[in-house]
Amino acid sequence: MGKYANPDALVETDWLEGKLKDPNIRIIEVDEDTTAYEKGHIPNSIGWNWFKDLHAPVGRDYVDQAGLSKLLGRAGVGEDTTVVLYGGNNNWFAAYAYWLLKYLGFGPVKLLNGGRKKWELESRMLTQDVPSFKPTTVSIENPVRGDIRAFRNEVLDKVTAGKTNFVDVRSPEEYRGEKLAPDHLPQEQAQVPGHIPGAANIPWAKAANEDGTFKSADELKSLYEGAGVTAIQEVIAYCRIGERSSHTWFALNELLGYDDVKNYDGSWTEYGSLVGAPVEK
Repeated sequence: MGKYANPDALVETDWLEGKLKDPNIRIIEVDEDTTAYEKGHIPNSIGWNWFKDLHAPVGRDYVDQAGLSKLLGRAGVGEDTTVVLYGGNNNWFAAYAYWLLKYLGFGPVKLLNGGRKKWELESRMLTQDVPSFKPTTVSIENPVRGDIRAFRNEVLDKVTAGKTNFVDVRSPEEYRGEKLAPDHLPQEQAQVPGHIPGAANIPWAKAANEDGTFKSADELKSLYEGAGVTAIQEVIAYCRIGERSSHTWFALNELLGYDDVKNYDGSWTEYGSLVGAPVEK
């Protein structure tokens, strides 16, 4: 069996249960359902609202490094603190937060393999108690990781060049242009349906097992290479707003070790609203 390229990017539930009171571990839940944390969460964890906490208050973009530093400071993250992220639905929004922290230059961050789903399947303890940590002063010194994020103009240039593997991680119905968005998210959609020309459709959830954990390195390699997505060419993953494609970015970059993988977080909400952009159905 092949091994993950970066196994340290993941922690297992057994390990985390033994670290719940470790002062150098800060557990943070990030869920699509922003009320999930209030209903019960992993002990000693705090909750981040994926939209309010991680996005700029005006315009469509994320918090900057200063904004993330303040967020981490309020969570009591210090120089020796490792952040462990988890969430529901195979960690899709936790992976989104992981990718964002990496993009903004924060290093010591890991993902709980299986997230909330595996934790609950194993009948591990949940609580409604909200911990309080002494605020810290955090300053992110590393530069922004432009090598893991794709913007609109770059995407359009590379669609024309035809030398990039685009991976559309949405559902087959969205890829085929039968739906503009998942049924429960009709408010966040593009102007037209379809997909980026030449993109391979590999739904993000295919990278996960039934318990929410990532599939083995060999299974992931077979999944992506079987669709023609290899480490030889640059890969750009996209979905609707960038959260599902963050999960795929994690699988390709962190677990398979692809050197040149970007998340196009503008995704179909942006691309499918561009005038004159090439579209396939």
